[in-house]
Amino acid sequence: MSPASPARPEILVVPFFGQGHLLPCMELCKHIAARNLRATLVISSNLSSSVPSSLRHHHPLLQIAELPYSPIPPAEPGFDPMEAHWAHHFQMASGLEDMLAPQPEGPTPVGPVCAVLDVMMGWTDEIFDKYQIPTVLFFTSGACSSAMELAVRKAEVKDLKPGETYQLPGLPEDMALTASDLKRRPQTHAAAPPQWWQQRASESGIWTPRPIARLLHTCAELEGVFLDYLARRSRRRSSKPVWGVGPLLPEQYWKSAGSLLHDREIRSNRQSSVNEDEVIQWLDSKPRGSVLYVSFGSEVGPTAEEYPQLAAALEASARPFVWAIQYGAGRSPDSESDRGYFPHGLDKKAGERGLIIHGWAPQLLILSHPSTGGFLSHCGWNSTVEAIGRGVPFLTWPIRGDQYHNAKFVVDYLKIGHPVSEDMSRDVTRDDIGNGIERLMTDEGARERAARIRTTFERGFPASSVAALDEFTNFIVSKTAAPS
Repeated sequence: MSPASPARPEILVVPFFGQGHLLPCMELCKHIAARNLRATLVISSNLSSSVPSSLRHHHPLLQIAELPYSPIPPAEPGFDPMEAHWAHHFQMASGLEDMLAPQPEGPTPVGPVCAVLDVMMGWTDEIFDKYQIPTVLFFTSGACSSAMELAVRKAEVKDLKPGETYQLPGLPEDMALTASDLKRRPQTHAAAPPQWWQQRASESGIWTPRPIARLLHTCAELEGVFLDYLARRSRRRSSKPVWGVGPLLPEQYWKSAGSLLHDREIRSNRQSSVNEDEVIQWLDSKPRGSVLYVSFGSEVGPTAEEYPQLAAALEASARPFVWAIQYGAGRSPDSESDRGYFPHGLDKKAGERGLIIHGWAPQLLILSHPSTGGFLSHCGWNSTVEAIGRGVPFLTWPIRGDQYHNAKFVVDYLKIGHPVSEDMSRDVTRDDIGNGIERLMTDEGARERAARIRTTFERGFPASSVAALDEFTNFIVSKTAAPS
């Protein structure tokens, strides 16, 4: 770091745990550092291996602060493993306190001008408030999901009859609620914070935060109408600015339109049953637009009962497919075994028609390959924008949270996909999946619309987000500058 760099204003970025949160926060740090501000990514030390070594050398103004992490001791019988996950929050809170507290000896360092908090870490706002550090709330999901969440909460829609719709005020007609939109599977305990954490988070302000601004992982070119809705709501309630500063995808993503994108050059390689060269060779052997890519998130996926249904549907289909299966997929939260589901025998039954990847899959490579013609996805926001930017239509299978709104955005607003089932309150069946695959892979209209939307991303990182990041950093510097 250059001698002059410590004098530059510093912005802390505090991600939530999980790749879907960590990846956009790392990219946000790069954009902040590129604007001559110090950007510090604050992570728990156990996440260090998830941060590529290239990030540490990306820019002299970008640094990583690791907070101490102590593994939770082996639990007693009956202990819920999710308790350890959420207890990790309080370890991080203690680490933040130690990092921010003035040292008893030596000169008082110049503190950060603000902290950008992942919305799931919004409960740490009280810690930063204690040290008079302004906070900015960062939504790692899209504007549509945030707008829908606000609108649905305000409307208090409880039930709709089949064929009945409810138009949400201020949002496009295409986003009117239907009976199927209200049918969601019950949230499992593993997907939800325990009650004690929810109470602490509520007391700390995650539901009523005190941010001076809000950032979203999207752009006006893609979600302008929803960003406008959120901005109007913010003006009425608090007059705090709302900016779309994404999609926060790797720099190589924006420079590789029309060519293959190699994950190994961007993200830390993880354990996998295949390498990228094998994936390319297999995809090269398939006709253009013929392959269905099947992948769920690193933390969510179908139930243990649904995985065999998916395997049966892929076996029965005539379509070529790539199926990426995470280690531990389909494992019950109460299971003591780390072993998850794997479709043993499907590789032989499908033959050259199928490629099954156990572990990490080079998703950016697969989505950018011309043979890929469809994406069966849980609709996590990172996966959603990665596929939209490469013109790949969807078969949507949301599991929880914002994924339902992302799926509706893809299906009803962009019209570049189909739902795997109209009733997501029950288990998805082999017939649901098989019929959905055929609807998707034969829908030329969805493919053409996806190709048109792709052109927006081919121009490079969105101009609206470049302007928004400039406005945001200028706002922070002016808002926190000492009076003359």
